[in-house]
Amino acid sequence: MNADTIAAHNFEHHLQHNPYPGRGLVIGRSSVDETWLIIYWIMGRSANSRNRQFIAEGSTLRTEPVDAALVDDPSLIIYEAMLALPFLYLVSNGDQTRTIYEALKTGGSFDGALARREREPDAPHYTPRISGMLDLRRSPGAVTLNILKANPLDPTNTDRFTYRPATPIPGFGFGLTTYQGEGNPLPSFSGDPLLLPCTGSAEAVLDTYWNALNEDNRISLAVKQISAQDGTSKILLRNRFTA
Repeated sequence: MNADTIAAHNFEHHLQHNPYPGRGLVIGRSSVDETWLIIYWIMGRSANSRNRQFIAEGSTLRTEPVDAALVDDPSLIIYEAMLALPFLYLVSNGDQTRTIYEALKTGGSFDGALARREREPDAPHYTPRISGMLDLRRSPGAVTLNILKANPLDPTNTDRFTYRPATPIPGFGFGLTTYQGEGNPLPSFSGDPLLLPCTGSAEAVLDTYWNALNEDNRISLAVKQISAQDGTSKILLRNRFTA
């Protein structure tokens, strides 16, 4: 199969026809201009998970309660999802975004930062932590992805996987989600990062991914558009629930 067929198959089976892939991220390149795209979304089934929305402030994307009075436990649902350093762009599904940011800021590494973190402590699901970094310090740019997930034999231990795929060609990206689909407990994502489409402008990609996610479970989705020339960025977002 060629890249178009593989990406379309992954998109259809893992996102479009999957009621609960959970949170997800994709780092790729637009098919229509010289920009990189970082896609991040959240889904939720519980009242606590659904009581949140995305807020964009400059190059930072964070989650925020829709109604602060209804927050049960903020520890795993309120965090900075996207942060940036000069020509380095981070995305994750938890407060490890800040861990990576602080490590890089002081001369540390992506891998070193995540070596200090574990999968989420939300038994029995033990939700994976998924993280990504786009490095534009050298052309054409490099993608790094990581997943921390519970060891299947002993979920108190964390299995650690870092991926450094070749730079995607325009129109494609690589992605991770927290889950394979529905289940009890929810099954962790399995396998290598998915090749996924990044067809069209940032606005078109936002629409494509939002429309693909399960209508009952999707909460918020954001696309950060990043210039490959000077590193400037902007964030487009969509929230299901608003105050």
